[in-house]
Amino acid sequence: MYNTDMPTRAELPSSARLLRSTLIAVTTAVALLATVILPAEYAVDPTGIGGILGLTQMGEIKQQLADEATADLVVEAPEQELAAQLGEIVPDSATQVTSPDCADSALASVTDAENTAWRDEVSLTLGPGESAEIKLVMKKDDTASYEWTVDQGNLNSDLHTDGTDGNTVSYRQGRAETSDTGELTAVFDGAHGWYWRNRSDLSVTVTLRARGAYSELKRML
Repeated sequence: MYNTDMPTRAELPSSARLLRSTLIAVTTAVALLATVILPAEYAVDPTGIGGILGLTQMGEIKQQLADEATADLVVEAPEQELAAQLGEIVPDSATQVTSPDCADSALASVTDAENTAWRDEVSLTLGPGESAEIKLVMKKDDTASYEWTVDQGNLNSDLHTDGTDGNTVSYRQGRAETSDTGELTAVFDGAHGWYWRNRSDLSVTVTLRARGAYSELKRML
């Protein structure tokens, strides 16, 4: 059996060479950390090396996921709220609304023998990333009861009001909800109701039922 010869002292690297090699390795690691790895975490690639190694793409994905998570926590205000305030917008083709009383209405007012307690019932289908808004036109201190549910998946929601004098108040916000029920008391004259956004990968149908002191139920978005 052959045993490898032990190196002589002359063949071993000197302490100075080991120290120099260590310093070079540490300096290189620090430089890569500062110019490639850390910037790539924020999708920044000042040297171009991150793109070659695929680190920048990973950073872009992380940044995108972080932005999506932040967006989920903040319910976006619809861009058409001011222009469509107390106005009626015809629903798009993805919206399924049944209106036995008025064919031109964007909302469904249903008198159901099996559910006579509710004054109005509306069903809307939201694809992934889509949003919708429904409001009750109410006077100050009027109270309405409501209930909404989804058939699958979940929705982000914002129950808020747009007053006739320009004031806006958010009553409650929810994330990844499947239902909500309660009473809504108007803090001032205006349109009071729900903004939903579908952040899931499924098409979600939300059904809203309402009754109480309001003059009209409108589709705003």
